[in-house]
Amino acid sequence: LFLGSWRSTLIITVSIPLSVLSSIIMLSALGETINIMTLGGLALAVGILVDDATVAIENINFHLESGKDVEPAILDGAQQIAIPALVSTLCICIVFVPMFFLTGVAKYLFVPLAESVVFAMLASYILSRTLIPTLAKFLLHRHDAHDHKKPSFLGRFQQGFNTRFEAVRIRYRTLLTMALLNRKKVATGFMALVIASFALAPFLGEDFFPTIDGGQIKLHIRAHSGMRIEETASLCEQIEQALRSVIPPAELGSVVSNIGVPVSGINLSYSNSAPVGTSDADLLISLKPDHKPTADYVRTLRERLPLQFAGVTFAFLPADIVGQILNFGLPAPIDIQIAGNNLDANHQYAIKLFDKLKHVPGLVDLRIQQAFDVPALRVDVNRSRAQDLGLSERDIANSMLVTLSGTSQATPNFWLNPKNGVSYSLVAQTPQYQLDSIQALENIPITSTSPNVAPQVLRAVATVSRGVASAVSSHYNVQPLVDIYGAVQDRDLGGVGADITQILAETKSDVPKGTVVTPRGQMETMKSSFTGLFGGLAFAIVLVYLLIVVNFQSWLDPFIIITALPAALAGIVWMLFLTHTTLSVPALTGAIMCMGVATANSILVVSFARERMTHGREALTAAIEAGFGRFRPVLMTALAMIIGMVPMALGLGEGGEQNAPLGRAVIGGLSFATIATLFFVPLVFCLVHGRSSRSHAHVRHGGVSTSEVPGE
Repeated sequence: LFLGSWRSTLIITVSIPLSVLSSIIMLSALGETINIMTLGGLALAVGILVDDATVAIENINFHLESGKDVEPAILDGAQQIAIPALVSTLCICIVFVPMFFLTGVAKYLFVPLAESVVFAMLASYILSRTLIPTLAKFLLHRHDAHDHKKPSFLGRFQQGFNTRFEAVRIRYRTLLTMALLNRKKVATGFMALVIASFALAPFLGEDFFPTIDGGQIKLHIRAHSGMRIEETASLCEQIEQALRSVIPPAELGSVVSNIGVPVSGINLSYSNSAPVGTSDADLLISLKPDHKPTADYVRTLRERLPLQFAGVTFAFLPADIVGQILNFGLPAPIDIQIAGNNLDANHQYAIKLFDKLKHVPGLVDLRIQQAFDVPALRVDVNRSRAQDLGLSERDIANSMLVTLSGTSQATPNFWLNPKNGVSYSLVAQTPQYQLDSIQALENIPITSTSPNVAPQVLRAVATVSRGVASAVSSHYNVQPLVDIYGAVQDRDLGGVGADITQILAETKSDVPKGTVVTPRGQMETMKSSFTGLFGGLAFAIVLVYLLIVVNFQSWLDPFIIITALPAALAGIVWMLFLTHTTLSVPALTGAIMCMGVATANSILVVSFARERMTHGREALTAAIEAGFGRFRPVLMTALAMIIGMVPMALGLGEGGEQNAPLGRAVIGGLSFATIATLFFVPLVFCLVHGRSSRSHAHVRHGGVSTSEVPGE
């Protein structure tokens, strides 16, 4: 559409898949895989890959239209943009350097994305210096721009577009001239608008990662402590019927119930729902394709289920693999740990803190993980009586263990089958139906390892009483631990975390002595990741500035170039605000990338203006010619990048929400940065170099300005 030549378009198009394939080869050499992050990086790179090839072809066409032959046009066009294109490419690549210094889960997610973009960009620049000029030599002709044949329908359409585009370009030159003639007012207004835009930042909210709609729901239920597993299974059936009344049959795929504690310790270690007994269960719900938003069903179920099943605790756990990874195996994104030696005092403080946290807006699925009211039978041994009978505490414990859990716990026995060579465990255990009362428990036979001691029954040496106990013992660094778990709904994690931090500060005086209260989970991970990314954003700007200083051999021109970056940040804030997108790790990644792309376009304008000044133009004229001459390539590359980000920004498909903030940040930042590149950067160039020119003129007049010369 812009170039008006299918040959030029073909040359540009060829470089894109070659750059992507080059990046895939390098990723494979580093041991990376094709996943949502590397594919996201390649999708991110496609829009930028157009940049190098487009600028090269557009410059060659510019020289062809001026009447040069093909080969001189290629050589002059390639030479003119060699250094600016190299600096632009390096600026885009160098902004990803801070990502390699990230820590935790953010590092493993975004380093592959950064690698895919950097490798594709370097390959694109190499191709723009080698393959693109070679293809131009064979495909472009001098008469392309002067073809007088009757144009086709597409040709007429393109001519009409060019006519309208030239009218827009002329209108742009008029607006730019007016802005440069009133540069102080325009600069003041522009900077005021940018600064005012940052006032929207506190209203964005903060999330570690966007919530992904994977079409799966994981519901954890906890009934009354001590409920038998048969009763829990019956409760799960009732809850499943309630689920089916909320989710239409056309959208419900399957419901799988996992009840109780996993049999194997290995399975328990890999479980992220933290079950503690037979009263716990997990319901795994899968939705069919084309279902309604999963969050709507979760919101409805959170309201209805507690009303229908009083006394049952419900919690919706992360069902997708990304959410489980971000929680580091915890069953909730928010975990407040109360660690100290006085477990009873910690439990009482946890109850008080729980009552306050219930009033935090957006904090849902709040629960104390440890259950302290599980029914238990306490066996108190009369040691003096047992000693008189020749029994020790160990004899009594082993006898009860054999009766209740089997001989495999105390004296394991195996039988080797000589036919197949397999060893089989031999276990003797009292049938459970014979132990259905305390009286039956008191009749457990107690034996000793000594043959001279007569067998006794349990009631002869101990008394059995009812009581309660902890269902699970949790420790952190040896100290007993109480966990308060929670999740977030209809609010950002940063806002909920700020309220939690405030409540913890208010209740600090109630914390038992020797106890430490620590918020963990995604709250802390988000803080550390944001600190790294904000530092990376500042570091990226510094790196870009120093890189341009080295290449331009000047401190002022790089400053002029990066004056477009505040506008890019303002555009990111506006886009996130208008699309109701919270600030997250992907959004900050998009902001970092936007710094490189925005700088690349500014380099084209400033380098062209510097070239005009070397030909004797004044700063004002050079700035106008630079903006007018680079209007097409700047607009082409910006639009190519923005259009390339649209599918990602829409968040289409399963899991597309994860990278949507990245695409939106790039679109918003690049839109504002393009406006700044076309108006504000020439304005700053005119201000800086206009003053510099006046300073040189002042020196040439011997330190006396013309207005001070007598007689003038």
